[in-house]
Amino acid sequence: MKKEIYNHIDKIKEELTTMADYIFDNPEIGLEEIKSSQAIMSYLEDCGFKIEKNLAGMKTAFRAVYENKVGGPSIGLLCEYDAIEGMGHACGHHMQGPAIVGAAKVIKENFNDMPYKLVVYGTPAEETIGGKIDMIKEGYFQDIDVALMMHASPTTTTDVKSLAMSNFNVIFHGTSAHAALAPEKGRSALDGLLILFQGIEFMREHVKEDTRMHYTITNAGGPANVIPKRAEAKFSLRSYDRAYLDTVIERFKKVVQGAALMTETIGEVIITKSLDNKIPVLKLNKVLMENAKELNAPRITLPREKTGSSDFGNVMYQVPGSCIRVAFVPVGTSSHSEEYIKAGKSKEAHEAIIIASKIIAASSLDMIKNLDLIKEIKNEFILNKEKKEM
Repeated sequence: MKKEIYNHIDKIKEELTTMADYIFDNPEIGLEEIKSSQAIMSYLEDCGFKIEKNLAGMKTAFRAVYENKVGGPSIGLLCEYDAIEGMGHACGHHMQGPAIVGAAKVIKENFNDMPYKLVVYGTPAEETIGGKIDMIKEGYFQDIDVALMMHASPTTTTDVKSLAMSNFNVIFHGTSAHAALAPEKGRSALDGLLILFQGIEFMREHVKEDTRMHYTITNAGGPANVIPKRAEAKFSLRSYDRAYLDTVIERFKKVVQGAALMTETIGEVIITKSLDNKIPVLKLNKVLMENAKELNAPRITLPREKTGSSDFGNVMYQVPGSCIRVAFVPVGTSSHSEEYIKAGKSKEAHEAIIIASKIIAASSLDMIKNLDLIKEIKNEFILNKEKKEM
């Protein structure tokens, strides 16, 4: 049965790589991925999928569904397609949609004797606002038993962990005055920020080792001879454990309040993004990697124990999920780099799309054929999530 999948994907290879090149040549930033999302939706619609557009108020988010019979497992296939502003597809997102639709097409057209549902989710703005977050709030992804994705990578592997992250804008409001003639009348918003930064530095000694705290000034308040009435900064707080990170955030807010008290200013905290850590399901990772090995995927390595932050973590906090990373650039190459862009339409990139499509299709078939496998995956997910929340 898997040979049928592989042969069919090979037959549509040109369709998939042409789509990837089109998305690469028309890079669109988050929430503006009109051409990219339309190319993917049109392909799925031609394949007989029922399309729902404009999910969660986002014009480039979509859901495409095909159900064969009733009572079978629901396999979620997720893709991103946003580029990085000022760079283009420096993270390989142009490869995801083609790999996913290839897998969806061959399953639908080759296997009609088993009950199953395929749900393809188009998820915009991963690089910016994290479109999956708003989709979760609107109840999406609850209709799937597992969530699968692919991502370009220097090696072929899966992830075990990801960092939960919360981003904040902090604005201090003070009182303006002439810095030379009437400094006593002013209350410096910038002083509030500076003391906040110092408080964060002292706080570093008293958090768990996996905690990350970054900040930068975005508005220092103006010229040196005027006491600034407004100063602004951005903060990112991270941990591999969302529950622990939430306790760090509460302490962070207290430091803001303390800095405001010390400077007689007002500290305003605005959350701009919140990403959960992934709940790993090693059984699902194993399914993907076994199929990768069967296909002799390039540069197979052990699962990544530590990664950055992604809104796919929010999905994996809700349902069992895994992302197969497929090698297309040399080991050591960083994403968000010129090297990723230069390799975006290479032979290696095209091969990675086809390999990823085969891995996802074969893994989906494994779960469609074996309902006990789905149960094992779900049970591990529940158990691991309970451990995280204890």
